[in-house]
Amino acid sequence: MTLSIQSIGRRFGDTVALAQVSLEVKPGEFVALLGPSGSGKTTLLRILAGLDYPDVGKVSLDGEDFLATDARKLRVGLVFQHYALFRHMTVAENIAFGLRVRSWRLRPRRAEITSRVSELLSRVRLDGFGNRYPAQLSGGQRQRVALARALAVEPQLLLLDEPFGALDAQVRTGLRRWLRELQEELGISTVLVTHDQEEALELADRIAVMNNGVIEQFGTPEEIYFEPATPFVCEFIGRVNRVAMRRGTGGLSAAGWVPRGEPWHGHYPHATAYIRPEHLKIGTQDAPWQALVRHVYLAGSIAHLDLDVSGVGTLEADVASEDLARRNLAVGAQVSVSPARSVLFAGESARWSWQAGAGT
Repeated sequence: MTLSIQSIGRRFGDTVALAQVSLEVKPGEFVALLGPSGSGKTTLLRILAGLDYPDVGKVSLDGEDFLATDARKLRVGLVFQHYALFRHMTVAENIAFGLRVRSWRLRPRRAEITSRVSELLSRVRLDGFGNRYPAQLSGGQRQRVALARALAVEPQLLLLDEPFGALDAQVRTGLRRWLRELQEELGISTVLVTHDQEEALELADRIAVMNNGVIEQFGTPEEIYFEPATPFVCEFIGRVNRVAMRRGTGGLSAAGWVPRGEPWHGHYPHATAYIRPEHLKIGTQDAPWQALVRHVYLAGSIAHLDLDVSGVGTLEADVASEDLARRNLAVGAQVSVSPARSVLFAGESARWSWQAGAGT
């Protein structure tokens, strides 16, 4: 099942929610719509769910008009952030709801529904919970019930609207991994709306980074993180340092750092280099920068360092926590710093991916 979204546009008065958005979800693919509030991701999901309609554009499912199909015939599963379970129904009744409200011609027999509910309870690891009510479950258990209810109708397309947003961090991490395993096992094409970068990077096969109603970049997690297409993607995904570059006699530079292999041939007088904290190397020979360690933050196996880099400003670097003592990386230490990898932007669309030693 291939879902094709073609030039979708949606306005609310003078506000443009979606501006000519296009993307394709391949059979069995997990796609995340990632962006800040107001980026248009929820509007796009609502259109796919049949809860809203675009002003222009079309959506097709295996070549057929998806939006013109009767909602009762669409096999779409939808899971909300706040579960939307029926409080007066048991877990089993909630899961069976989508099957029992079908027309009598399409409704499975009672025994088939019971068997299907039992199978789903086992699949979402809630065996023995069928007779409980939502109020008797934890947040993570309720979300699994909501997912089981969506799966009961055997959907062609599964839509997830920030399904883990109301859960605490530990439960959220566990459910993410479980959901990914389940989705791969069932092979259901899935679209997730989230503002959580870690969630998108961990779950999705491809990510559409949205901003102000447009898709800034659509690609794999590796492409999004290591080869961001725009400055917005650079800053929105993960942590990044911004370094202002100016053109001198040797090319674009920042306090003695001159990345070699510039492709712009002197055209741009200024540029901005985006450097991930893990791509700042400390203690290297012939490093262009000298820095003072201002703060050290331990975060498990990783330590985050705030560095006051002479001529550049404050930068953030990541090192292994076990290296702090061995390398004497304490507050007040003087260290040498060298960028190992960067993405540079100049003008409106000029982009250059640079790596130390690559020369390109």
